[in-house]
Amino acid sequence: MKKKKKLGKGQIVLHAAFILLVLMYVVPFVLTISISFSDETSLIRNGYSLIPHEFSLEAYKMVFRNPGQILQSYKVTILFTVVATALAVLVMGVMAYPLSRPTFRFRGPLSFFVLFTMLFSGGMVPTYLLIVKYLHMDNTIWVYILPGLVSAYNLIIIRTNYRSLPEELIEAAKIDGARELYICFKIVMPLCKPVLASVGFLFFVAKWNDWNTALLYITDPKLYSLQYLLQKILNEAEFLKQLAEAGELMGGEVFPSESYRYAMALVAAGPVLCVFPFFQKYFARGMTLGGVKG
Repeated sequence: MKKKKKLGKGQIVLHAAFILLVLMYVVPFVLTISISFSDETSLIRNGYSLIPHEFSLEAYKMVFRNPGQILQSYKVTILFTVVATALAVLVMGVMAYPLSRPTFRFRGPLSFFVLFTMLFSGGMVPTYLLIVKYLHMDNTIWVYILPGLVSAYNLIIIRTNYRSLPEELIEAAKIDGARELYICFKIVMPLCKPVLASVGFLFFVAKWNDWNTALLYITDPKLYSLQYLLQKILNEAEFLKQLAEAGELMGGEVFPSESYRYAMALVAAGPVLCVFPFFQKYFARGMTLGGVKG
């Protein structure tokens, strides 16, 4: 029989620290689920708990009181988030390739231009005038996709990862007759898949949580993003709560404001939680690079 190795003091402390770290992330999530399914009166009387004292679906009934609008916003948000993420990864992945090559003549000026846009922006008013008055993208799905498609910060991360590839790999491909586009799509980008996936996931989360675009450029309810719609619903709920507290509505019943907020948080974060497991391996692996055959 193999003897079990005893854990040293250092390993015990390390395991305990990791368990505490896991609990710091898991407990708030479980608490969010519990509050969203709790009765508002029970929350006021007993406070927050990991298990609902009194189970209630009232918060979700209020969130989905107009299911057609919620589903429409879901479809719009999923559409522009997926399309924008795919285009962003493609555009930044291709753009980073020439910027990473030491033989590219305009690498310095273009790198300076990218860095300049990261430090200085045109401002909200010029951006609004450009999008509305000149590009006429207001009240279109493209206003969610095209502005902000390229992030200077993410582009620099991808470029830095490309530059870490062995130069011999590129030279060997050129000797075999490979052209630049082939090298970019068939060699460089597959080897840098972890960083592209990581950047893509962060871009996906940022687009999914975007509500400011709809606030500025969208007036058609059919094009409302999910986050903006939930924000409007929350504002309406706060108004109803004030009326209820004044005794003008709901016949003295308690308005489910707290459970309502947490239910909306789960509705908004649900798809992101479903997508994350598919990208988790890339975060765990890090930026793995290929090798050069001798």
